[in-house]
Amino acid sequence: MEWNRVTWYSWVAAVIVFGGVYALGFYVGTRYEAAHAPVTASPSAAAQPANAVVNDVTFRCDGGKTVRAVFHPHDVQLLLSDGRNLTVPQAISASGARYANADESFVFWNKGDTAFITEASSTTFANCALMPQPE
Repeated sequence: MEWNRVTWYSWVAAVIVFGGVYALGFYVGTRYEAAHAPVTASPSAAAQPANAVVNDVTFRCDGGKTVRAVFHPHDVQLLLSDGRNLTVPQAISASGARYANADESFVFWNKGDTAFITEASSTTFANCALMPQPE
């Protein structure tokens, strides 16, 4: 018997095995993707009006300073304890939420329950922590 001889049924078996492996991989991949898709609790930003309030929170920072942040789908309105009221557009961020003016001289960073503000490369509102919401 010749073990290295290709027959019609060995060729058919190889096509079935390789096709089956491809199909199985595709099936497992789509099931994994569906099971690990990100879950959002609210509609996407594109589905919300630009002026819709997504969240309204206050942060307490070092030096007794506070930052009230009113989040909208594409920007944040900041009411600072020094009396300033600014609206800053959302910017690209690798982690957390980042909002910056056009020349990036003012940047508001928010990740989880913390935040900080830099102005002209200097941190002006540091170690800001989310204040508990009144019930």
